Amino acid sequence: MAQSAPLYQRIAAELREQIRTGKIKAGERLPTEQDLMASHDVSRNTVRLALGMLQNEGMVTSTPGRGTVVRERIMADYHATWAETRDRRASDQADAFQSEMAEQGRHAEYRDFAMSLEVAGPDFSNRLQVAEGEALVSRGFIRYADNQPLSIQVSYYPMDIAQQAGLVVPNDVPGGAIRAMAKVGHEEIGYRDEITARMPTPDETRKLQLGSGTPVIVYVRTTFSDKRPLRLTHTTFASDRNRVIYELGDVRAYLAQEGSEA
Repeated sequence: MAQSAPLYQRIAAELREQIRTGKIKAGERLPTEQDLMASHDVSRNTVRLALGMLQNEGMVTSTPGRGTVVRERIMADYHATWAETRDRRASDQADAFQSEMAEQGRHAEYRDFAMSLEVAGPDFSNRLQVAEGEALVSRGFIRYADNQPLSIQVSYYPMDIAQQAGLVVPNDVPGGAIRAMAKVGHEEIGYRDEITARMPTPDETRKLQLGSGTPVIVYVRTTFSDKRPLRLTHTTFASDRNRVIYELGDVRAYLAQEGSEA
């Protein structure tokens, strides 16, 4: 970084490079404020500005009594193009997310499950092709892998489909809602995805245990049968621990071969 840059930015750049190269590893503490003040001959305020930059970037966390620590960055892959296809289910008891995490050697679980009845407003009415004011069933939870919150997911279903598929219950459905719908004749054959990024709400920050300055990825999927829309799913991903992957075209055989040669 140019010498004309403010001191706190130069200190932040130096620490950032040490983290990037592995000199300071995930889970390790950064030098104390006192050490940084002495080694760079700067004030405490300058050091705190430097550490604040790294914290806002999501690279470190600051905990009273422990100091400033490099954050773990264990990414979970979500294969958006084929994660939810029925042939990837490990069993009738495993849904798409559980199967996906199992393939990555991670333990998946759902927490804070909630089911409620909602009224379709203009946006939901348009996406699900139901009348405004019609009842919808929402089912939501927080998805965890290895005790780490990855995403908040809420799905909305037209009432008739939810009733037929047995989704109007205050608990998870073995095998997942997609399979439950398919069993009663509502099989998903396609979807439309919308992906945006934004800063989290305070509630999302708390639920996903986000560091200061960490944005979220908002993933909205509308799925369809050959006759109608079936569900609208909002997934809010913690951006520092999720990777959304799209593979278009016939690339899976090549990627499998590439992985076996690595």
